[in-house]
Amino acid sequence: MPAPFEFGFSGITLAHNVASKSEVDAVLQQAITAGATLIKPAQEVFWGGYSGYFQDTEGHYWEVAYNPYQDLT
Repeated sequence: MPAPFEFGFSGITLAHNVASKSEVDAVLQQAITAGATLIKPAQEVFWGGYSGYFQDTEGHYWEVAYNPYQDLT
């Protein structure tokens, strides 16, 4: 049976929320260093946040996001 990532996007994206824009950049860089593929570089988004996407080595898509309206401390 083929590995799950061979089927393409499954319609599910996992999310990792962080407390700042710089943490978004750091998590994305850490993922890339570990072998992930950058899908969408971090950028300002229409709702006021900041996010980017990567695909991990098992084919799962992740969003890393900072939401200025949510306190994570």
